[in-house]
Amino acid sequence: MKNKHNTMNSSSSQKTYMRMQNTLLKNQQATCFLVEIIAPKSQNQPWQISLDGQAVVNDKIRRVSVDKFYQLVTGEKDAFKQLCQTLPRVISDVVEDIPSNLATNTVFEELQQLSPNILQSLYLLSFQHYEGFDNFHV
Repeated sequence: MKNKHNTMNSSSSQKTYMRMQNTLLKNQQATCFLVEIIAPKSQNQPWQISLDGQAVVNDKIRRVSVDKFYQLVTGEKDAFKQLCQTLPRVISDVVEDIPSNLATNTVFEELQQLSPNILQSLYLLSFQHYEGFDNFHV
């Protein structure tokens, strides 16, 4: 499993894909996953890349959004949503212990433009296309 939270350039994508191919050569029972925390949509599909100008795809090398990955691991279709619904309570407990002058940041201001509830803004921005998040409320 490779977990990326930011965009990979073509060079790092190719290197990651080749490492996954190498894993499959060593273990024919393996399946490799590129888990995208913030993906454009909910997905579990073969990861197709271009190596030396040739399209390469292997069904055992998958590109998976975090919601689908949690579903695979737990067997629960909305496991990631359940986690996200629990996080606000945990974050709230942590934020209460942070001095107010340390919590000032333009990111907070931008998130408040989406919703007065900053946590809801994070979810709306990041996970709006994932399973179970179409009517998500914190």
